[in-house]
Amino acid sequence: MDKKIYNFTVIIEKDEDGYYVGSVPSLKGCHTQGKTMDELMKNVKEAIELCLEVEKEIPQESFVGIQQVQVMA
Repeated sequence: MDKKIYNFTVIIEKDEDGYYVGSVPSLKGCHTQGKTMDELMKNVKEAIELCLEVEKEIPQESFVGIQQVQVMA
């Protein structure tokens, strides 16, 4: 069986402990972390591969974008 290449959007944030946290919005429950960006990206690829093993259907990417909103509180 031929393998197909898929592209996924990863949302990256930095947590209070300084770890990078990556989430893949189009794959339910697909999250991971790493101390460095390189470690995070390695872990994200592994997490995606694991999520794809249990997905019955690979979702169509529908990511639109990210906006930052400034408010005063």
